[in-house]
Amino acid sequence: MTFHEVFDEVRNVFMQADVSDYKGHLALQVNLQGDGQGTFYAELNNGTLNVEPYEYYDRDVIFTVDSNDFLKIVHRKLDPVFAFTVGKLRIDGDLGKALEIQKLIKN
Repeated sequence: MTFHEVFDEVRNVFMQADVSDYKGHLALQVNLQGDGQGTFYAELNNGTLNVEPYEYYDRDVIFTVDSNDFLKIVHRKLDPVFAFTVGKLRIDGDLGKALEIQKLIKN
């Protein structure tokens, strides 16, 4: 898959999440590796969500992961905590905020 195909698939899943009750700010950047290599960000800000195919410089956390593994995480076929534990997912930044990605993929 190309980066744009991976991004579109992830964005579609994220945008289905009900974040209307989210209070606060969370900015996460995802650096995809392998097939579909590229960078995008998701920003939650007081109940609104933006997902864009750009680098985000004022981020709380950065995920670095193979694009295929990230798609598995997004489609709930790979637990993000397990992926982190076995080294498939690298997290830089606030680990507490990193866990909030589950709010975007709980559907």
